[in-house]
Formats: sequence, structure tokens, C-alpha cells
Amino acid sequence: MGLFYEKIVRPGLFRMEAESAHHAAVAALSWLGALGPLRRPLEAWGLAPGASRPPIRAFGLDFPAPVGLAAGFDKNARAWPAAAILGFGHVEIGTVTHLPQPGNPQPRLFRYPREEAVINRMGFNNDGAAAVATRLAGQDGRKHRRIPLGINLGKSKAVDLEQATADYLASFVLLADQADYLVLNVSSPNTPGLRGLQEKPRLRELLGAISGANRTRGANRVPLLLKIAPDLDFPQIDDVLEVIAEFGLDGIIATNTTLARPGPFAAVDQAGGLSGRPLRERATDIIRHLVRVTGGRLPVIGCGGIGDVASAAEKFDAGATLLQVYTALIYRGPFLARELAGGLKDRRPLR
Repeated sequence: MGLFYEKIVRPGLFRMEAESAHHAAVAALSWLGALGPLRRPLEAWGLAPGASRPPIRAFGLDFPAPVGLAAGFDKNARAWPAAAILGFGHVEIGTVTHLPQPGNPQPRLFRYPREEAVINRMGFNNDGAAAVATRLAGQDGRKHRRIPLGINLGKSKAVDLEQATADYLASFVLLADQADYLVLNVSSPNTPGLRGLQEKPRLRELLGAISGANRTRGANRVPLLLKIAPDLDFPQIDDVLEVIAEFGLDGIIATNTTLARPGPFAAVDQAGGLSGRPLRERATDIIRHLVRVTGGRLPVIGCGGIGDVASAAEKFDAGATLLQVYTALIYRGPFLARELAGGLKDRRPLR
């Protein structure tokens, strides 16, 4: 199936401008996800090769397969119902901001096939939290989902950093009822100042407010995760972990895209976050550090440079509980998660 994609489908997609190809993929999966009851047998087929028995348990949820679809692909909750058909054990939509916004000027998405990498400066282009909440309300609710749905929240570009907490809170209020888990994205490099929210004082303010609002939901509390940048050094990561522990977050995603330009990218003059195979080693190192510092008590979703069974197993060996992919789908095809899960079916996360 992967060979068919690489030889037949991918060349056609690569003749298209990168973002146009992305929109075509979202449209195709939106159609597939709208099949209603016909989707159920297809989901069973998609999940079958790598179904985890028992399911992987993390932050109070059951994940039927180890590999999820990372945020960034389905920004507006249009395509996610098809994710299980492709073999994903969970799916994360967004990043969603409180205010609708067009994102950065185009072109803003660039492929590097030789390195199986992408640079993007999308800038959280999305319909806004209210529109996404309305769309989700008309789709499968929690009780009818075969796989968990995460919602990734970011800061609206028009909002000053001093007002970021209120901005995230507004999105939280609109979307918490629709999410199986929520992610606070403070690590995208494409919204000015956003990564400043990883600094201890601002992060404490943000996590304190969101976790407090979450506690008021009582039995309807939603698991909260934080997504961090690969460009933090280990002392900075330790500061983040201290704040996470203070407010009792449920997990962490490591990592987002990088501003580093390793190897052949040193000569690439293109702004934005780099993802794909060049991120593999750094993401694994961070996962290993997170697990060591927390003693494995904090579930880690490993993301960055996963493109085959070996790189996926590497993240498990470093201590990740779950995995996410996105960039590699561009190069390996939509059934990559199914293939990875099949290759990992005899393995369990170390923690």
C-alpha cells in the first residue's frame, strides 16, 4: 500500500503546490469520514493490524493503537472522523485559536523530499474556536468515537501576550465539552511571542488558570497536556516540568517543530518550523530526558521524525507512552499509521 502511494499517488500530489495538496487530502478524508455507519467496518479494518490488546491506557483514556495523527493536519475538524480508517489510535485537531484567523501569507508550506522534511510557517490558520465547536457538535460525540479526539489550543495572533491566558480560557470554555483531551500549544514558532509562554512565570499563570477552570468541571474534567518546543535546553525543560507538576497536568507532547537548521538546512533561507526526519534525534533525546526526570510518571506523546517502524520503536524505547505522526504522511502515505502499528504490535510502551 505504501509502494502504491509512493509510485502512483505521491507524484501527482507533488506536482501540486504543497498547501493545495494538503487541502486536497483534507477534502478526501472529509468525504471518507462522512460515510456514517459505513465507516465502522472500515475503522475495524484500519485498526486491526496494530490494535493494542489491552488498549494503551494514558491520562484516563484507552487508545486502541499506538500511533496518533498530530495537530496541524486537520485544523478545522473536517477530516478527523476518517482517522481510525487509516489506522490511527487517536487524532488531534487544531491548532484552534479563540479568534478566527487566516494565518501567515502564502506560500507558507515547503517540502524537502530528499530529507523527508517540511518547513511551515502556517501561523495557526483556522476558523476559530466557536466555529470549530459548532462543527464538532454535529459530529461523533465522545460516546460514539472509536478513538480519542484531542483538541490543540493556541493563542490568537491579534491578542497580546499579556492577554494570552484569557484567550486560551475562552477557547477552553468553548471546546472542553467536545474533547477527550486538550493540548495547550505554547511552542509553535510561527506566532510572534508564543514561545514566551514556556517561560516559568507566564506558564505558571496559564496553567494555573486553565487547570483551575478544568477543576470546576468536576466529573467532566478533561485531561490537559502541554506541547513543548524541541529548541528548549534541558534546564528550561526542567522548569516546564516543575510547573506541570505544580498544576497536575496529565501529559506532555514532545515535540513541536524546530527553528534549528541542521545539516543541509543550514543553507536553506526559509522561515518557519522544520519537521520530519531531521527532528528525529532531538525529539528522542527530549523524550528520554522527560522520562528520566519524572521517573516515567508523566505520560509522554512522542512526536518528531517518526517515519518507519525503527524510528517509532526508538521513541517507545526512550519511554514514550504514545506516538504521533504528520510530516511522514506526506512522504509515506495515508496508511503509515496502520503500517507502523502493525510493525509495533508485539511491543508495548516501556511505561
